[in-house]
Amino acid sequence: MADEFPQRRIDGKPRIAVTRKLLPATEARMRELFDTRLNEDDGALSQDALVAAARACDVLVPTVTDRIDADLIEQAGDRLKLIANFGAGTDHIDLSAARARRIIVTNTPGVFTDDTADMTMALLIGVMRRMREGTMLVRRGQWGGWAPSAMLGRRLGDKVLGIVGMGRIGQAVAHRARAFGMKIVYHNRHRLPQAVERMFAADYCDTLDDLLAMSDIVTLHCPASASTHQLIDAGRIAAMKEGAALINTARGDIVDQEALIAALESGHLWGAGLDVYPDEPHVDARLLAHRNTVTQPHIGSATEEGRAASGDRVIANIRVWADGHRPPDQVLEGWL
Repeated sequence: MADEFPQRRIDGKPRIAVTRKLLPATEARMRELFDTRLNEDDGALSQDALVAAARACDVLVPTVTDRIDADLIEQAGDRLKLIANFGAGTDHIDLSAARARRIIVTNTPGVFTDDTADMTMALLIGVMRRMREGTMLVRRGQWGGWAPSAMLGRRLGDKVLGIVGMGRIGQAVAHRARAFGMKIVYHNRHRLPQAVERMFAADYCDTLDDLLAMSDIVTLHCPASASTHQLIDAGRIAAMKEGAALINTARGDIVDQEALIAALESGHLWGAGLDVYPDEPHVDARLLAHRNTVTQPHIGSATEEGRAASGDRVIANIRVWADGHRPPDQVLEGWL
């Protein structure tokens, strides 16, 4: 069909609106290729400003901080034809509403896999070796010197690491964890081929509850959705091993934060490594007060290399769409 991948115009540059400040090289390339409107001060746009931007462009380039809901998509009118998301996650975009309006949605999968896996391991090591507590001890001038029984953490070797979600990031974490001598178990919607399991020396758990009961450390790598909202709730936290640790670099609302705090304060959990929170940028003061929580400001993907690669993927998706072809990273299949 000639209009299978509709565009605003074929005799000029498509107008794109970018909601957050990107790397200078990415913005410069966008200016060269497209009629580009940038967010110069990097503040998150209000919903009204986001609607105005969507109404005035052919392509909207949002990020995880933007709420692209059904109401915004409806108000965008007929001009908006492509939502080229900067990032892999699309839980902030109403995909059904976009499909109903024949708006293509693309993302940038895979570019942050290694970055997020590295952050997961940093949080894991930080919790197991009590790095937050040690750092604060030194900075407060309270360190009294080396002692054989002081600041005892736990080694990683032979610990059971439970990976919830064995996609790209989960597998990258398994690859790193093996180098530390950890034992890998995982739970996934679908079991991986045996060849992949052998590669990671990973054992499949039929149920999430089985994984939680046997893991010394649980790390979350599942997408945010209605089915994963508070997936790790009070009951499942209670089912975790006494003295286990929880790592979350996925999405904040996958974990029941109140239940997590209660388990930390009671001592049921050894600690937690968190890069995401249910009410970002707010971080609960009780998490900050706990001696063995490592809290980071959602920087799992924050590397120069990853952000540059994501920008390149956004540009590639827009260029392919503008040429009248299917973008390589189209999220919705069968959208007609």
